[in-house]
Amino acid sequence: MGAAVAAAAMLRRERQIVDQFRSAGATTAERARSLDALNVHDGFVLGRLQRRAVIREGANNGYYLDELSWAAIRHLRRRLLSVVLVLAIVLALAAATISWIKF
Repeated sequence: MGAAVAAAAMLRRERQIVDQFRSAGATTAERARSLDALNVHDGFVLGRLQRRAVIREGANNGYYLDELSWAAIRHLRRRLLSVVLVLAIVLALAAATISWIKF
């Protein structure tokens, strides 16, 4: 359960960082801002977003939000969640069928 809470907190922090970039208008390489100007200092979560090319380096050593990469990551996560839910339903049905056959 602790892992789920940590994952939820990390996803929430990612959304907060993305919102900070959007609020500042740092959504293109030309409008890139410094991390200090954006008040973003979360090393682990920021690094995760950078590795996934959601946050990219732009002009004047600034950073910006790549909206297309963010949308792709969100789409991938939704798809993965859908697959996990379908698998859980299939497994639950299989377990129910097996227990029904035994009786």
